[in-house]
Amino acid sequence: MIEIHNLTKTYEQIKAVDDVSVTIKDNTVFGLIGTNGAGKSTVLRMISGVLKPDSGSIAVDGMPVYDNVEAKKKMFFIADEPYFFANANAQGMEKYYSSIYEGFDREEFYQYLESFNLDKSRKINTYSKGMKKQLAFLLGICSKTKYLLCDETMDGLDPVMRQGVKSIFAKEMDERGLTPVVASHNLRELEDICDHVGLLHKGGVLLSKDLEDMKCNIQKVQCVFATVEEELKALNGLEVLKKEQRGSLCTYTVRSTREEVTARFATVDTVFYEVLPLSLEEIFISETEVVGYDIKKLILG
Repeated sequence: MIEIHNLTKTYEQIKAVDDVSVTIKDNTVFGLIGTNGAGKSTVLRMISGVLKPDSGSIAVDGMPVYDNVEAKKKMFFIADEPYFFANANAQGMEKYYSSIYEGFDREEFYQYLESFNLDKSRKINTYSKGMKKQLAFLLGICSKTKYLLCDETMDGLDPVMRQGVKSIFAKEMDERGLTPVVASHNLRELEDICDHVGLLHKGGVLLSKDLEDMKCNIQKVQCVFATVEEELKALNGLEVLKKEQRGSLCTYTVRSTREEVTARFATVDTVFYEVLPLSLEEIFISETEVVGYDIKKLILG
């Protein structure tokens, strides 16, 4: 488990990370969402021990991270722009990382290279951006660390490769309990893989919740009421986060369980009603609007 408490980092007069506190549970996919400049990369660099926080604490499995080799052995950090040695090829990078990470799986690495059509002898500086991202990801996966910190890892990958990366996440989590921490500015990119999502804005945590809890406790209902009185009866006592109306068709976003909403609307006179699933983007829009933010201005998917 990664425990972050009151983390702060300032560059000159700019507070990049401002009093961030989150807990990342084992064997889950934690999504760190935020626009460019929100502090995602700085948080990941502090978790990995690359940067030292100005204040606050980070513990990985109960161990402090900064300047602690034992804690760092548990993590592999994939930067937004991966670094490779000058004139190196994939084979050379494998030799380097296998000398650092005791559990590096060389056989699996070369199998993945073949599957991803990456030439082990070709110089990495001739790779495309997407190919470099793939190579960095494979090096991280094959290092067999418990935690994999990914900064915009999906950016630059085509849809097929993105699905491949997600499939490998699932496989590694199932087989050895991998815990990926994935930073992205794109909500849609993480929707189908994240268990917990944290939203960073201006260096601080605006929201941090289990995705399943959010999905279970926010519902979208489309309905046409027989009368205004029936509408008031249905909504009485419900926490309405948002209402949209087009003619007689009303769409409500409410904080409640699906069972509670279904039971409530079954007792009133409606022409029709249906409870619809919400996307991660819709959930975040609802949650952030409640606390006075418009996520559509913060994150453009």
